[in-house]
Amino acid sequence: MNDASPAAATDSAAPPSPRRRAFLIFATVLVVAAIVWGVYWFLELRHYESTDDAYVAGDVLQVTSAVNGTILAVHADDTQSVKRGDVLVEIDPSDARIAVASAEAELARTVREVAALYAQASERRAQLAERETALARASRDLERRQPLAADGAVSSEDVAHARDAVEEQRAAATAARASLGTLEAQLQGTTLATHPRVLAAAAALRAANLALHRTRIGAPVDGVVARRSAQIGQRVAAGNGLLALVALDGVWVDANFKEVQLHRVRVGQPVTLHTDIYDSDVEFHGKVAGLAAGSGSAFALLPAQNASGNWIKIVQRVPVRIVLDPAEIKAHPLRVGLSAIVRVDVADQSGPLVASNVRGGAEVATLDLPDTAPVEARIREIIASNGRLPAAAQAQSGP
Repeated sequence: MNDASPAAATDSAAPPSPRRRAFLIFATVLVVAAIVWGVYWFLELRHYESTDDAYVAGDVLQVTSAVNGTILAVHADDTQSVKRGDVLVEIDPSDARIAVASAEAELARTVREVAALYAQASERRAQLAERETALARASRDLERRQPLAADGAVSSEDVAHARDAVEEQRAAATAARASLGTLEAQLQGTTLATHPRVLAAAAALRAANLALHRTRIGAPVDGVVARRSAQIGQRVAAGNGLLALVALDGVWVDANFKEVQLHRVRVGQPVTLHTDIYDSDVEFHGKVAGLAAGSGSAFALLPAQNASGNWIKIVQRVPVRIVLDPAEIKAHPLRVGLSAIVRVDVADQSGPLVASNVRGGAEVATLDLPDTAPVEARIREIIASNGRLPAAAQAQSGP
C-alpha cells in the first residue's frame, strides 16, 4: 500500500499530453472566436442586410418617327454616345415641304375669303341703308296721297300703288337686314386675323411646319444608342421605332431582397454596393429610393395562383430600388443589366416604408421643339399681304 501511493501521486502530477493540450487550445480559440463573432454581429452585422441578387437598371428611351417618310440619313449607331439635341435620323422632307406650301396657299385663300366677307358686309350695310331710305320715301308718298284721295285729287288706284310700293320696300329692307345679319353672325367679335377660319388655316400651317421640323429626329437626352433598327432608304410610318437611347447617367439598381430581410428596410437608408464589372476596387454609394408594390412573382406573366390547388411556400423576393451617387456613376459608368452586390445599413429606421417621390422631380425629356418665331412671322406676312380691305370694311373689321 505504501509503495502504490507515491506512484499514484506521480501520475496525477504528470503534465497533460500534447493531444490534450492541442484540444484545449482549439476549444479556447473556438470560444474566443465565437465571442468575437457575437460581439461583431451585435455591434455591426445585425445593422446590415445584403444580397447578391441585384442588377443595374435604367431608362431606355424609344426614339420613334413622328411622320411618314423615307429615311435619308442615319447619324448614330449602336454603342455610340450622343448628346441631347444631336440629329440621329433624317427623313425625306419633300412631302413635308409640299404640305407647308399647300398650307400657306390655303391660309392666303382663307384670308382673301374672309376679307371678302368683310367687304360683303359693308356692301350689305349700304344696301340696307338704301332700302330703308326707299322705304321712308315710299311711306312719305303714301302719307301725302291718302289726304288727297279723300278730296278726289288723287285716284284710289294711285293710293293703292303707293301702298304697294311701301310694302315692297319694307320687304326689301327686311331681306337686306336678314342678309346683313347672316354675314355679321360670321364676323361678330372678330378681326381679320382672329377670324376662326383664319385661325384654323394658321394652325394648319403651324402643323405643317412642325411636321417638316420632325423630319430631323434629335436625341431627347444624353445617352448611348442601343437597338438601332433604322436603315437608309427604309420607309417608316409615324410611330415606328428607329432606335433606343439608354441614359447611363441616371441608372439605378434593383436589389431583390427576400421578404424576411425587409422588416427593417426603410426609404432613405444608406447603401454600399460593388459590381462585377469593377470588382471590389470600386465601391458605389447610394440610398434606398423605394420598395416595389409587390414581389417579382406577383407581376410575372403567369403569376402563381396559390389560393387554389396544391402549393408550396416559397420565400418571395421584393425589388428595392437604390439610387446612386451621380458623380460616382460619371466616374465609373454602369451598364443596364450588370449584376451587383448590395449592402443596406438598416440601423436608422426613421424613414418611411413607402416612397412619395423616387426621382425627386418630374421625369422630363427635352424635346427638340422648333423655333416658332419664323412661322409666326410668315403667318402675319400672309395675312397682311392677302387681307387688304377697303377703308369701310377695314373700319368694321377692327385693327
